[in-house]
Amino acid sequence: MGTSMAYSYTSLLRSNTPKYKMFWKIFKRSCILFVLGLVINSEGCNAVELTKFRMPGVLQRFAGTYLITATLHMFFAKLEDGPNTPVRTNPVRDITDYPLEWIINFFFIGIYYILMFELDVPGCPKGYLGPGGLSENSSHFNCTGGASGYIDRQIFGLDHIYQNPTSKEIYKNTIAYDPEGLLGTLTSCVICFLGLQAGKIFMTFKNRQQRVKRLLIWGFALCLIAGILCKFSKNEGWIPVNKNLWSVSFIFCTGGFAFILLTFCYLMIDEWKLWNGAPFYYPGMNSILLYMGHELFHHNFPISWRVPQHHGSLLALDIYGTAIWLVVALYCFHKNLFFVI
Repeated sequence: MGTSMAYSYTSLLRSNTPKYKMFWKIFKRSCILFVLGLVINSEGCNAVELTKFRMPGVLQRFAGTYLITATLHMFFAKLEDGPNTPVRTNPVRDITDYPLEWIINFFFIGIYYILMFELDVPGCPKGYLGPGGLSENSSHFNCTGGASGYIDRQIFGLDHIYQNPTSKEIYKNTIAYDPEGLLGTLTSCVICFLGLQAGKIFMTFKNRQQRVKRLLIWGFALCLIAGILCKFSKNEGWIPVNKNLWSVSFIFCTGGFAFILLTFCYLMIDEWKLWNGAPFYYPGMNSILLYMGHELFHHNFPISWRVPQHHGSLLALDIYGTAIWLVVALYCFHKNLFFVI
């Protein structure tokens, strides 16, 4: 999302699109993503009961993240260096050209940190990051997600967030917790901004060596910061890597590996021409269609059916389901059917 945003804004700026039209495009896309997320949340319901309808979700998180990050960049976006632009030798101009964006995103991290570690959650220790339930001898049974869970339960209400968190199976916690809640949207904006930063590198620097050097520096630096924050451990450290909380170490870790993977793809596909990106290229051209299809039909035949509950059978079924959607993506590509919002 973030990387393509840089190219999208370049196209809009070249056509002199006014900002109100840019914002309307951003707002409309965010609304569509949010509504599609609600449709997914209604999957499996014979009739939606609005008093217990889940409000957050993956696409809702995408909608909020895109709305915030794209709107901010709208005020700071600029065209890349053109043929008549004087040569600039500043090696970090992809950063120094956008100082306010950096300040705002550090502000997001600061708000996340203050709320997560300083907010008083009734009956829970300050800064609690655990799963609650039976963990730590049930001493914090109803503290699942700490401040993150507390904020969602206060704003949405217990009945409007995810009822079966991944921690429930192991720790038997009974309180609802949503991994796509409000607080994690702040760190989601930061990782989206890091993707935008990757796009700025490609737009600002035209030389392969310059691009690869910066992408790898970003990748390894973010991974190192994530390792320091979690003390290179699985569950320890100042800020453990936690996807459900979208912790700062989690976004830096995933962002760092994303920079490294992007470097690999850039060299293999664009520079050395050793690979065309297949088969991943085809699903990427219709990502929303495939995601919606998977979410709405993954429990239904012929995508899925009941099999013995052991790893071999489940793995085979999942590989089959993935192959089905890959065939759909390939068919759409060859028929020039692209569903975008």
